[in-house]
Amino acid sequence: MAKRDFYEVLGVGKDSDAATIKKAYRKLAIKYHPDKNPDDKQAEEKFKEAAEAYEVLSDPDKKARYDRFGHAGVSNGGGGFRGEGMTMDDIFQQFGDIFGDSGFGSFFGGGRSSSTSRSRGQRGSNLRIKVALTLEEIASGVNKKIKVRKQVVCDVCNGSGAKDSGSVNTCGTCRGSGYVRQIKNTFLGQMQTTTTCPTCGGSGQVITANCSKCKGDGRVYDEETIEIEIPAGVEEGMQLSLRGKGNAGLRGGPSGDLLISVEEKNHQYLQRDGINLIYELYLNFADAALGTSVEVPTIESKVKIKVPPGTQSGKIFRLKGKGLPSVQSYNKGDQLIHVNVWTPKKLNNDERAILEKLRGMPNFTPKPGKSDKGFFERMKDYFR
Repeated sequence: MAKRDFYEVLGVGKDSDAATIKKAYRKLAIKYHPDKNPDDKQAEEKFKEAAEAYEVLSDPDKKARYDRFGHAGVSNGGGGFRGEGMTMDDIFQQFGDIFGDSGFGSFFGGGRSSSTSRSRGQRGSNLRIKVALTLEEIASGVNKKIKVRKQVVCDVCNGSGAKDSGSVNTCGTCRGSGYVRQIKNTFLGQMQTTTTCPTCGGSGQVITANCSKCKGDGRVYDEETIEIEIPAGVEEGMQLSLRGKGNAGLRGGPSGDLLISVEEKNHQYLQRDGINLIYELYLNFADAALGTSVEVPTIESKVKIKVPPGTQSGKIFRLKGKGLPSVQSYNKGDQLIHVNVWTPKKLNNDERAILEKLRGMPNFTPKPGKSDKGFFERMKDYFR
């Protein structure tokens, strides 16, 4: 099913500021919170839908890509946001402040569904890389295998950071829960809020002896080969996202994302203009005046086109469907051939003599609104 427009989901306009967007999301998040609507699948879907919309519209970069490319600009295939496949844990981990800063955190189970287990540990950081693509790769889409150096889970301690199982103890502050509860005064009276345990950082455990390989971090640096599927039609500056392919999380936390920025390599003959391609065709005066057939390159192969007699510099020929596909739809661009009549910079004596004769002919200089039929008839006499 097609996604709804994110502005429509939150009920805001495209010119809304960050505060308005946050307020709209908080209103929907509270309305459809799973603790307020237990076992209501429809409410849960609306809760997730609102979180997806807020994740994009609250981020200036993602919002700009969404305004330009729509959902394709921020999906996992074309721009990167965690909304696709986002779990309830992801939502509460990423947007927990939405509930806590208004006193609603404890009212709805501490900003977390009571049926959802607390995700321990800290989420890994995102990684950013650039991928340079040729126009041929952009035209058809491509799978790239990229070697990425990143933090991975330590294979000695399996991410615990501890020397052995005897070096891991339950945190005395939170008693293993990973969080502590506090009482806050709000406009609704005293309410209980939940925060990450300051002693164990949310893991629920403390380590007395560190792993010798990772020195207690639970992660080490290693190189991983990652396969990236790049859809056809992507543009320079567009960002793709691979969820969970970034740095490993700390103490069992989820991995970050791998963000891939697209760069376009220059083509030998073609230039890009949106989904259209442009080719600069240079003709000599004789071919432009008398007409000819020329072979021009396209993104797929070479094609032959006819240049009619009397073609003027600046004329544009169009090859329908020979451009690039749109990343947002099934549309495909055209190839535009710009005609340039070539003026030689150096002439030999024979060439100069011929052109001197032409320059001396009556009506050689074009006149607006005048036919050049007589000119070509008279020109033949010079070459008999």
